[in-house]
Amino acid sequence: MGNFVRDDLAARPAESLALIVLAADGTRTEWTFGELVSASSGAAAQLASHGVGQGDVVLCLVGNGIDYVLLLLACQHLGAVLLPCSEQLRSKDIALRVERARPTLIVSDPRNRAELEGRTVLWTPLSQTGDAPPFAEVGEIDPAFILFTSGTSGEPKMVTHAQRYVSGQRLQATHWMAAEAGELVWSTAAPGWSKSTRNGFLAPWFCDAVALLLDARFDPAERLAVIRREQVNVLCMAPTEYRLIAAAGAIGALPSVRRLITAGEALGAPTVDAWASQTGLIIADGYGQTETAHIAGVRPGETAPAGSMGRPLPGVSVEIRDGELVVDPSTVPTFFLGYDGSPAPSGWWRTGDQVRQDADGWLYFEARVDDVIVSAGYRIGPAEVESTLLGHPAVRECAVIGAPDEVRGEIVVAVVALRDGFEASDDLVRELQEFVKAETAPYKYPRQIRFVDALPKTTSGKVHRSALR
Repeated sequence: MGNFVRDDLAARPAESLALIVLAADGTRTEWTFGELVSASSGAAAQLASHGVGQGDVVLCLVGNGIDYVLLLLACQHLGAVLLPCSEQLRSKDIALRVERARPTLIVSDPRNRAELEGRTVLWTPLSQTGDAPPFAEVGEIDPAFILFTSGTSGEPKMVTHAQRYVSGQRLQATHWMAAEAGELVWSTAAPGWSKSTRNGFLAPWFCDAVALLLDARFDPAERLAVIRREQVNVLCMAPTEYRLIAAAGAIGALPSVRRLITAGEALGAPTVDAWASQTGLIIADGYGQTETAHIAGVRPGETAPAGSMGRPLPGVSVEIRDGELVVDPSTVPTFFLGYDGSPAPSGWWRTGDQVRQDADGWLYFEARVDDVIVSAGYRIGPAEVESTLLGHPAVRECAVIGAPDEVRGEIVVAVVALRDGFEASDDLVRELQEFVKAETAPYKYPRQIRFVDALPKTTSGKVHRSALR
Protein backbone atom coordinates (compact mmCIF):
# COMPACT_ATOMS: atom_id res chain seq x y z
CA MET A 1 0.00 0.00 0.00
CA GLY A 2 1.16 3.55 -0.62
CA ASN A 3 0.42 6.91 -2.20
CA PHE A 4 2.32 8.46 -5.12
CA VAL A 5 1.96 12.09 -3.99
CA ARG A 6 3.05 11.39 -0.42
CA ASP A 7 5.70 8.76 -1.09
CA ASP A 8 7.28 10.15 -4.26
CA LEU A 9 6.54 13.82 -4.90
CA ALA A 10 6.53 14.98 -1.28
CA ALA A 11 9.82 13.12 -0.71
CA ARG A 12 11.60 15.20 -3.37
CA PRO A 13 13.44 18.42 -2.50
CA ALA A 14 10.63 20.96 -2.10
CA GLU A 15 12.62 23.69 -3.86
CA SER A 16 13.39 21.57 -6.97
CA LEU A 17 11.78 22.79 -10.21
CA ALA A 18 9.11 20.37 -11.43
CA LEU A 19 7.02 22.15 -14.02
CA ILE A 20 6.84 25.13 -16.37
CA VAL A 21 3.34 26.09 -17.48
CA LEU A 22 2.64 28.35 -20.45
CA ALA A 23 -1.03 29.25 -20.02
CA ALA A 24 -3.61 30.13 -22.67
CA ASP A 25 -3.51 33.78 -21.58
CA GLY A 26 0.23 33.97 -22.23
CA THR A 27 1.41 33.83 -18.64
CA ARG A 28 4.43 31.70 -17.71
CA THR A 29 4.63 30.04 -14.30
CA GLU A 30 7.28 27.85 -12.71
CA TRP A 31 6.27 25.26 -10.11
CA THR A 32 8.48 23.48 -7.61
CA PHE A 33 7.64 20.07 -6.18
CA GLY A 34 6.85 21.67 -2.85
CA GLU A 35 4.39 24.07 -4.48
CA LEU A 36 2.73 21.26 -6.44
CA VAL A 37 2.26 19.08 -3.36
CA SER A 38 0.76 21.99 -1.42
CA ALA A 39 -1.52 23.15 -4.26
CA SER A 40 -2.70 19.64 -5.09
CA SER A 41 -3.57 19.10 -1.42
CA GLY A 42 -5.80 22.16 -1.67
CA ALA A 43 -7.35 20.78 -4.85
CA ALA A 44 -7.90 17.43 -3.08
CA ALA A 45 -9.74 19.28 -0.32
CA GLN A 46 -11.97 20.94 -2.91
CA LEU A 47 -12.73 17.61 -4.62
CA ALA A 48 -13.50 16.01 -1.26
CA SER A 49 -15.92 18.84 -0.44
CA HIS A 50 -17.84 17.80 -3.57
CA GLY A 51 -18.12 14.21 -2.39
CA VAL A 52 -15.08 12.68 -4.08
CA GLY A 53 -13.46 9.86 -2.14
CA GLN A 54 -11.36 6.77 -2.73
CA GLY A 55 -12.48 4.85 -5.81
CA ASP A 56 -14.74 7.64 -7.10
CA VAL A 57 -14.41 8.78 -10.73
CA VAL A 58 -13.60 12.38 -11.65
CA LEU A 59 -14.16 13.35 -15.30
CA CYS A 60 -12.03 16.27 -16.40
CA LEU A 61 -12.36 18.44 -19.48
CA VAL A 62 -9.50 20.89 -19.19
CA GLY A 63 -6.59 22.15 -21.23
CA ASN A 64 -2.88 21.42 -20.96
CA GLY A 65 -2.35 23.61 -17.92
CA ILE A 66 -1.89 23.61 -14.18
CA ASP A 67 -5.45 22.48 -13.42
CA TYR A 68 -4.83 19.23 -15.28
CA VAL A 69 -1.74 18.58 -13.16
CA LEU A 70 -3.51 19.46 -9.92
CA LEU A 71 -6.49 17.27 -10.80
CA LEU A 72 -4.30 14.26 -11.49
CA LEU A 73 -2.34 14.76 -8.28
CA ALA A 74 -5.48 15.48 -6.22
CA CYS A 75 -7.03 12.24 -7.46
CA GLN A 76 -3.84 10.40 -6.55
CA HIS A 77 -3.97 12.02 -3.10
CA LEU A 78 -7.56 10.82 -2.56
CA GLY A 79 -7.24 7.48 -4.31
CA ALA A 80 -9.85 8.68 -6.80
CA VAL A 81 -10.00 7.65 -10.46
CA LEU A 82 -9.26 10.31 -13.09
CA LEU A 83 -11.03 10.23 -16.47
CA PRO A 84 -9.24 12.85 -18.63
CA CYS A 85 -11.16 13.84 -21.77
CA SER A 86 -10.14 15.68 -24.91
CA GLU A 87 -11.57 19.17 -25.25
CA GLN A 88 -12.49 18.24 -28.81
CA LEU A 89 -15.23 15.91 -27.57
CA ARG A 90 -18.82 16.93 -28.17
CA SER A 91 -21.82 16.55 -25.85
CA LYS A 92 -22.65 13.16 -27.45
CA ASP A 93 -19.14 11.85 -26.68
CA ILE A 94 -19.27 13.19 -23.15
CA ALA A 95 -22.70 11.66 -22.54
CA LEU A 96 -21.33 8.25 -23.50
CA ARG A 97 -18.45 8.62 -21.03
CA VAL A 98 -20.72 9.84 -18.25
CA GLU A 99 -23.08 6.91 -18.79
CA ARG A 100 -20.28 4.33 -18.79
CA ALA A 101 -17.91 5.72 -16.14
CA ARG A 102 -20.54 7.30 -13.84
CA PRO A 103 -18.32 10.07 -12.49
CA THR A 104 -18.96 11.51 -9.05
CA LEU A 105 -17.79 14.90 -10.31
CA ILE A 106 -17.13 16.67 -13.61
CA VAL A 107 -14.40 19.31 -13.63
CA SER A 108 -14.09 21.58 -16.66
CA ASP A 109 -12.53 24.71 -18.02
CA PRO A 110 -15.29 27.34 -18.56
CA ARG A 111 -14.48 27.41 -22.28
CA ASN A 112 -16.22 24.01 -22.56
CA ARG A 113 -19.59 25.21 -21.24
CA ALA A 114 -21.41 24.63 -24.52
CA GLU A 115 -20.69 20.89 -24.42
CA LEU A 116 -21.64 20.54 -20.74
CA GLU A 117 -24.88 22.52 -20.72
CA GLY A 118 -27.34 21.07 -18.23
CA ARG A 119 -24.71 19.14 -16.25
CA THR A 120 -23.44 19.88 -12.76
CA VAL A 121 -19.82 20.94 -13.15
CA LEU A 122 -16.99 22.22 -10.98
CA TRP A 123 -15.45 24.96 -13.09
CA THR A 124 -11.75 25.75 -13.00
CA PRO A 125 -9.50 27.31 -11.81
CA LEU A 126 -9.26 24.93 -8.87
CA SER A 127 -8.73 26.14 -5.33
CA GLN A 128 -5.15 25.60 -4.25
CA THR A 129 -5.76 25.97 -0.52
CA GLY A 130 -7.62 23.96 2.06
CA ASP A 131 -7.12 21.21 4.61
CA ALA A 132 -6.94 18.03 2.57
CA PRO A 133 -8.11 14.65 3.88
CA PRO A 134 -5.39 12.13 4.80
CA PHE A 135 -3.57 10.51 1.92
CA ALA A 136 -5.40 7.41 0.70
CA GLU A 137 -3.60 4.09 1.04
CA VAL A 138 -3.85 2.39 -2.34
CA GLY A 139 -2.67 -0.93 -3.71
CA GLU A 140 -1.00 -1.63 -7.04
CA ILE A 141 -4.22 -2.93 -8.62
CA ASP A 142 -6.59 -0.32 -7.20
CA PRO A 143 -8.05 1.78 -10.06
CA ALA A 144 -6.34 5.07 -10.91
CA PHE A 145 -7.30 6.11 -14.46
CA ILE A 146 -10.03 5.56 -17.00
CA LEU A 147 -9.21 6.06 -20.67
CA PHE A 148 -11.39 5.38 -23.71
CA THR A 149 -10.27 3.62 -26.88
CA SER A 150 -11.02 4.99 -30.33
CA GLY A 151 -13.94 2.60 -30.90
CA THR A 152 -12.76 0.45 -33.79
CA SER A 153 -15.78 -1.86 -33.56
CA GLY A 154 -18.85 -0.14 -32.21
CA GLU A 155 -18.62 2.30 -29.33
CA PRO A 156 -15.29 3.20 -27.72
CA LYS A 157 -14.23 0.81 -24.96
CA MET A 158 -13.68 1.99 -21.42
CA VAL A 159 -10.16 1.04 -20.28
CA THR A 160 -9.38 1.04 -16.56
CA HIS A 161 -5.77 1.35 -15.42
CA ALA A 162 -4.48 0.53 -11.96
CA GLN A 163 -2.23 2.49 -9.65
CA ARG A 164 0.66 0.47 -11.09
CA TYR A 165 0.15 2.50 -14.27
CA VAL A 166 1.92 5.39 -12.49
CA SER A 167 4.91 3.55 -11.08
CA GLY A 168 5.13 1.42 -14.23
CA GLN A 169 6.02 4.49 -16.28
CA ARG A 170 9.56 4.27 -14.92
CA LEU A 171 10.31 1.64 -17.55
CA GLN A 172 9.59 3.75 -20.63
CA ALA A 173 10.75 6.94 -18.89
CA THR A 174 14.16 5.40 -18.32
CA HIS A 175 14.60 3.41 -21.52
CA TRP A 176 12.69 5.42 -24.15
CA MET A 177 12.05 9.01 -23.09
CA ALA A 178 15.47 8.92 -21.44
CA ALA A 179 15.66 12.49 -20.20
CA GLU A 180 18.60 13.37 -17.97
CA ALA A 181 18.32 14.95 -14.54
CA GLY A 182 17.49 18.65 -14.75
CA GLU A 183 16.59 18.59 -18.45
CA LEU A 184 13.39 20.15 -19.82
CA VAL A 185 10.95 17.72 -21.43
CA TRP A 186 8.05 18.79 -23.63
CA SER A 187 5.45 16.15 -24.48
CA THR A 188 2.85 18.04 -26.50
CA ALA A 189 -0.12 15.61 -26.22
CA ALA A 190 -3.26 17.17 -24.76
CA PRO A 191 -5.36 15.67 -21.93
CA GLY A 192 -7.58 12.82 -23.09
CA TRP A 193 -4.84 10.93 -24.91
CA SER A 194 -2.96 8.16 -23.14
CA LYS A 195 0.39 9.69 -24.10
CA SER A 196 -0.53 12.83 -22.18
CA THR A 197 -1.46 10.86 -19.08
CA ARG A 198 1.88 9.10 -18.93
CA ASN A 199 4.31 11.50 -20.64
CA GLY A 200 2.99 14.99 -19.95
CA PHE A 201 4.78 15.16 -16.61
CA LEU A 202 4.87 11.74 -14.89
CA ALA A 203 7.60 10.24 -17.10
CA PRO A 204 9.77 13.40 -17.00
CA TRP A 205 9.58 13.39 -13.18
CA PHE A 206 10.70 9.76 -13.07
CA CYS A 207 13.77 10.95 -14.99
CA ASP A 208 14.31 13.75 -12.43
CA ALA A 209 13.62 16.16 -15.28
CA VAL A 210 11.37 19.22 -15.60
CA ALA A 211 8.11 19.08 -17.60
CA LEU A 212 6.77 21.80 -19.91
CA LEU A 213 3.06 22.32 -20.62
CA LEU A 214 1.58 24.65 -23.25
CA ASP A 215 -2.15 25.35 -23.44
CA ALA A 216 -2.51 26.40 -27.07
CA ARG A 217 -3.59 25.07 -30.43
CA PHE A 218 -0.92 23.65 -32.69
CA ASP A 219 1.02 26.21 -34.72
CA PRO A 220 4.31 25.23 -36.41
CA ALA A 221 6.02 28.58 -35.94
CA GLU A 222 4.99 28.87 -32.30
CA ARG A 223 6.09 25.32 -31.59
CA LEU A 224 9.62 26.07 -32.82
CA ALA A 225 9.68 29.41 -31.02
CA VAL A 226 8.76 27.78 -27.71
CA ILE A 227 11.43 25.10 -28.13
CA ARG A 228 14.08 27.78 -28.65
CA ARG A 229 12.82 30.20 -26.00
CA GLU A 230 12.41 27.58 -23.25
CA GLN A 231 15.51 25.60 -24.27
CA VAL A 232 13.71 22.26 -24.53
CA ASN A 233 16.04 19.25 -24.29
CA VAL A 234 13.72 16.30 -24.97
CA LEU A 235 10.80 16.75 -27.37
CA CYS A 236 7.92 14.30 -27.74
CA MET A 237 5.40 15.12 -30.50
CA ALA A 238 2.88 13.24 -32.60
CA PRO A 239 4.15 12.17 -36.02
CA THR A 240 1.74 14.59 -37.71
CA GLU A 241 3.19 17.49 -35.74
CA TYR A 242 6.68 16.60 -36.92
CA ARG A 243 5.34 16.34 -40.49
CA LEU A 244 3.45 19.64 -40.40
CA ILE A 245 6.44 21.53 -39.01
CA ALA A 246 8.70 20.06 -41.69
CA ALA A 247 6.15 20.97 -44.38
CA ALA A 248 5.72 24.54 -43.12
CA GLY A 249 9.23 25.65 -44.06
CA ALA A 250 12.72 25.59 -42.63
CA ILE A 251 13.00 23.97 -39.22
CA GLY A 252 16.37 25.46 -38.50
CA ALA A 253 18.84 24.52 -35.80
CA LEU A 254 17.51 23.56 -32.37
CA PRO A 255 20.73 23.57 -30.34
CA SER A 256 19.11 22.82 -26.98
CA VAL A 257 17.34 19.67 -28.17
CA ARG A 258 19.18 16.43 -27.41
CA ARG A 259 16.47 13.84 -28.13
CA LEU A 260 13.39 13.65 -30.38
CA ILE A 261 10.77 10.94 -29.78
CA THR A 262 7.37 10.04 -31.21
CA ALA A 263 4.76 7.27 -31.23
CA GLY A 264 1.35 6.55 -32.71
CA GLU A 265 1.89 5.99 -36.44
CA ALA A 266 4.58 5.75 -39.08
CA LEU A 267 6.59 8.94 -39.56
CA GLY A 268 7.58 8.54 -43.19
CA ALA A 269 11.06 8.93 -44.61
CA PRO A 270 10.69 12.58 -45.83
CA THR A 271 9.88 13.78 -42.31
CA VAL A 272 12.70 11.82 -40.71
CA ASP A 273 15.14 13.13 -43.32
CA ALA A 274 13.98 16.75 -42.94
CA TRP A 275 14.48 16.77 -39.17
CA ALA A 276 17.77 14.88 -39.39
CA SER A 277 19.26 17.18 -42.00
CA GLN A 278 18.34 20.37 -40.12
CA THR A 279 18.73 19.36 -36.49
CA GLY A 280 21.21 16.52 -36.75
CA LEU A 281 18.84 14.29 -34.74
CA ILE A 282 17.02 11.10 -35.71
CA ILE A 283 13.48 10.89 -34.33
CA ALA A 284 13.25 7.83 -32.05
CA ASP A 285 10.01 5.98 -32.70
CA GLY A 286 8.04 4.00 -30.12
CA TYR A 287 4.96 1.85 -29.72
CA GLY A 288 2.19 1.40 -27.18
CA GLN A 289 -1.57 1.10 -26.84
CA THR A 290 -4.25 2.53 -24.57
CA GLU A 291 -4.44 -0.89 -22.91
CA THR A 292 -0.70 -1.48 -22.51
CA ALA A 293 0.94 1.95 -22.42
CA HIS A 294 4.45 2.07 -23.88
CA ILE A 295 6.05 -1.31 -24.60
CA ALA A 296 8.62 -0.77 -27.39
CA GLY A 297 10.88 1.95 -28.68
CA VAL A 298 14.23 3.07 -30.04
CA ARG A 299 16.51 3.60 -27.06
CA PRO A 300 19.28 6.20 -26.63
CA GLY A 301 22.45 5.25 -28.44
CA GLU A 302 20.67 2.91 -30.82
CA THR A 303 20.50 3.39 -34.57
CA ALA A 304 17.27 1.81 -35.73
CA PRO A 305 16.73 0.57 -39.27
CA ALA A 306 14.54 2.88 -41.37
CA GLY A 307 10.86 2.47 -40.57
CA SER A 308 11.32 0.58 -37.31
CA MET A 309 9.33 1.49 -34.20
CA GLY A 310 12.05 0.06 -31.99
CA ARG A 311 12.48 -3.09 -29.97
CA PRO A 312 10.58 -4.31 -26.90
CA LEU A 313 11.53 -2.46 -23.71
CA PRO A 314 13.63 -4.45 -21.22
CA GLY A 315 11.66 -7.27 -19.68
CA VAL A 316 8.68 -6.97 -22.05
CA SER A 317 7.98 -10.25 -23.84
CA VAL A 318 6.42 -10.13 -27.33
CA GLU A 319 5.85 -12.58 -30.17
CA ILE A 320 4.58 -12.41 -33.72
CA ARG A 321 1.77 -14.90 -34.27
CA ASP A 322 0.20 -15.13 -37.72
CA GLY A 323 1.60 -11.67 -38.42
CA GLU A 324 0.02 -10.10 -35.32
CA LEU A 325 1.96 -8.65 -32.41
CA VAL A 326 1.05 -10.36 -29.13
CA VAL A 327 2.34 -9.46 -25.67
CA ASP A 328 2.71 -11.32 -22.38
CA PRO A 329 0.76 -9.14 -19.90
CA SER A 330 2.76 -10.40 -16.94
CA THR A 331 5.80 -8.61 -18.40
CA VAL A 332 4.03 -5.26 -18.92
CA PRO A 333 4.04 -3.14 -15.72
CA THR A 334 1.34 -0.84 -17.12
CA PHE A 335 -1.12 -3.45 -18.41
CA PHE A 336 -4.77 -2.48 -17.99
CA LEU A 337 -7.30 -3.98 -15.55
CA GLY A 338 -9.99 -4.64 -18.18
CA TYR A 339 -12.78 -3.16 -20.28
CA ASP A 340 -15.93 -1.65 -18.79
CA GLY A 341 -15.37 -3.13 -15.35
CA SER A 342 -14.70 -6.66 -16.62
CA PRO A 343 -11.44 -8.51 -15.96
CA ALA A 344 -8.63 -8.15 -18.49
CA PRO A 345 -8.52 -10.86 -21.17
CA SER A 346 -6.54 -13.90 -20.05
CA GLY A 347 -3.45 -15.21 -21.80
CA TRP A 348 -1.25 -13.32 -24.23
CA TRP A 349 -2.61 -9.92 -25.27
CA ARG A 350 -3.50 -9.62 -28.95
CA THR A 351 -2.69 -6.09 -30.01
CA GLY A 352 -4.67 -6.17 -33.25
CA ASP A 353 -1.64 -4.78 -35.08
CA GLN A 354 0.08 -6.47 -37.99
CA VAL A 355 3.78 -6.23 -37.19
CA ARG A 356 6.93 -7.92 -38.47
CA GLN A 357 10.15 -8.46 -36.55
CA ASP A 358 13.59 -8.86 -38.10
CA ALA A 359 16.41 -11.11 -36.98
CA ASP A 360 17.79 -8.39 -34.70
CA GLY A 361 14.49 -7.89 -32.90
CA TRP A 362 13.47 -4.63 -34.57
CA LEU A 363 9.69 -4.23 -34.94
CA TYR A 364 7.95 -2.76 -38.00
CA PHE A 365 4.30 -1.77 -37.99
CA GLU A 366 2.46 -2.83 -41.14
CA ALA A 367 -1.29 -2.39 -40.62
CA ARG A 368 -4.18 -2.75 -38.24
CA VAL A 369 -5.85 -6.12 -38.09
CA ASP A 370 -9.09 -4.17 -37.95
CA ASP A 371 -9.82 -1.02 -39.94
CA VAL A 372 -8.83 1.69 -37.48
CA ILE A 373 -7.78 4.94 -39.16
CA VAL A 374 -4.76 6.80 -37.77
CA SER A 375 -5.06 10.40 -38.91
CA ALA A 376 -2.79 13.14 -37.58
CA GLY A 377 -2.00 10.92 -34.62
CA TYR A 378 -5.66 10.34 -33.74
CA ARG A 379 -6.99 6.80 -33.81
CA ILE A 380 -10.45 6.89 -35.37
CA GLY A 381 -12.85 3.98 -35.39
CA PRO A 382 -14.83 3.81 -38.67
CA ALA A 383 -17.92 2.48 -36.89
CA GLU A 384 -18.27 5.64 -34.82
CA VAL A 385 -18.15 7.94 -37.86
CA GLU A 386 -20.50 5.65 -39.77
CA SER A 387 -22.99 5.70 -36.91
CA THR A 388 -22.90 9.50 -36.88
CA LEU A 389 -23.41 9.81 -40.64
CA LEU A 390 -26.36 7.44 -40.53
CA GLY A 391 -28.08 9.97 -38.30
CA HIS A 392 -28.34 12.39 -41.24
CA PRO A 393 -31.61 12.14 -43.18
CA ALA A 394 -29.84 11.98 -46.56
CA VAL A 395 -27.73 8.90 -45.75
CA ARG A 396 -29.10 5.44 -46.56
CA GLU A 397 -25.91 3.53 -45.87
CA CYS A 398 -22.26 4.38 -45.60
CA ALA A 399 -18.79 3.01 -44.98
CA VAL A 400 -15.75 4.83 -43.66
CA ILE A 401 -12.21 3.95 -44.71
CA GLY A 402 -8.77 5.51 -44.50
CA ALA A 403 -6.91 6.89 -47.49
CA PRO A 404 -3.17 7.67 -47.57
CA ASP A 405 -2.25 11.32 -47.02
CA GLU A 406 1.25 12.79 -47.15
CA VAL A 407 0.78 15.09 -44.14
CA ARG A 408 -1.73 13.31 -41.89
CA GLY A 409 -0.70 9.75 -42.66
CA GLU A 410 -4.31 8.88 -43.44
CA ILE A 411 -7.50 10.85 -43.88
CA VAL A 412 -11.07 9.77 -43.18
CA VAL A 413 -13.05 8.99 -46.34
CA ALA A 414 -16.78 8.31 -46.25
CA VAL A 415 -18.48 6.36 -49.03
CA VAL A 416 -22.18 7.21 -48.96
CA ALA A 417 -25.31 5.84 -50.63
CA LEU A 418 -28.11 8.41 -50.52
CA ARG A 419 -31.79 8.01 -49.74
CA ASP A 420 -34.35 8.68 -52.45
CA GLY A 421 -34.99 12.37 -52.90
CA PHE A 422 -31.40 13.45 -52.26
CA GLU A 423 -28.78 14.21 -54.87
CA ALA A 424 -25.01 14.27 -54.65
CA SER A 425 -23.51 17.77 -54.63
CA ASP A 426 -20.67 19.80 -53.19
CA ASP A 427 -23.18 21.48 -50.89
CA LEU A 428 -24.25 18.10 -49.51
CA VAL A 429 -20.60 17.13 -48.95
CA ARG A 430 -20.11 20.24 -46.81
CA GLU A 431 -23.40 19.64 -45.00
CA LEU A 432 -22.43 16.08 -44.08
CA GLN A 433 -18.95 17.19 -42.93
CA GLU A 434 -20.44 19.87 -40.68
CA PHE A 435 -22.98 17.37 -39.37
CA VAL A 436 -20.20 15.02 -38.23
CA LYS A 437 -18.21 17.89 -36.69
CA ALA A 438 -21.25 18.95 -34.68
CA GLU A 439 -22.05 15.45 -33.45
CA THR A 440 -18.61 14.15 -32.50
CA ALA A 441 -15.00 15.31 -32.12
CA PRO A 442 -14.04 17.44 -35.17
CA TYR A 443 -10.91 15.44 -36.00
CA LYS A 444 -13.16 12.50 -36.94
CA TYR A 445 -15.00 14.22 -39.77
CA PRO A 446 -14.56 12.80 -43.32
CA ARG A 447 -12.24 15.00 -45.34
CA GLN A 448 -13.47 13.27 -48.48
CA ILE A 449 -16.98 12.03 -49.26
CA ARG A 450 -17.73 9.84 -52.26
CA PHE A 451 -21.26 9.05 -53.39
CA VAL A 452 -22.23 5.64 -54.79
CA ASP A 453 -25.50 3.95 -55.74
CA ALA A 454 -24.80 1.04 -53.39
CA LEU A 455 -21.96 -0.23 -51.23
CA PRO A 456 -20.11 -3.36 -52.35
CA LYS A 457 -20.86 -6.32 -50.08
CA THR A 458 -19.25 -9.65 -49.31
CA THR A 459 -21.20 -12.88 -49.70
CA SER A 460 -22.04 -12.69 -46.01
CA GLY A 461 -23.58 -9.27 -46.48
CA LYS A 462 -20.78 -7.26 -44.89
CA VAL A 463 -19.33 -4.15 -46.51
CA HIS A 464 -16.40 -5.09 -48.77
CA ARG A 465 -13.90 -2.54 -47.51
CA SER A 466 -10.99 -3.68 -49.66
CA ALA A 467 -13.15 -3.13 -52.73
CA LEU A 468 -13.93 0.39 -51.52
CA ARG A 469 -10.22 1.14 -51.11
